[in-house]
Amino acid sequence: MKSNNRKLKGMTLTELLVVLAIMGILILMAFPILAPLFQRAHATEAKLNLKHLADLQKVYFLEHTKYAGDFTELGFEQAVLSDTEGGTANYRIEILASSPQDFRATATAIRDFDGDGVFNVWEIDKGNVPREVVPD
Repeated sequence: MKSNNRKLKGMTLTELLVVLAIMGILILMAFPILAPLFQRAHATEAKLNLKHLADLQKVYFLEHTKYAGDFTELGFEQAVLSDTEGGTANYRIEILASSPQDFRATATAIRDFDGDGVFNVWEIDKGNVPREVVPD
């Protein structure tokens, strides 16, 4: 019986570390380019939630001739926030004011996306156009 003592070719630890270092540098170079894309994605989440809330308010107004003061009247359910276990939402949605003539709701970021100490805030009213009140 012949013994097969051939060595397999592979990478040394040094070569592997060099490859990982190069990949890390490339990722660090790409992050400033990709960061605005992440911020726009978060802003889209806020705008979509506020527009959905405004649509629900519009339907509620047509049925009751006033705007709703809380989520239970509207049937709106806040998604589980990402700072809690298993949550995915990055904005806390709140109805700040409602009257027979108007309502005002906000979406406030629960974390600082770019690390500058400012939390992003979006607002909507019966005009159904979300606007950024506090940019991040």
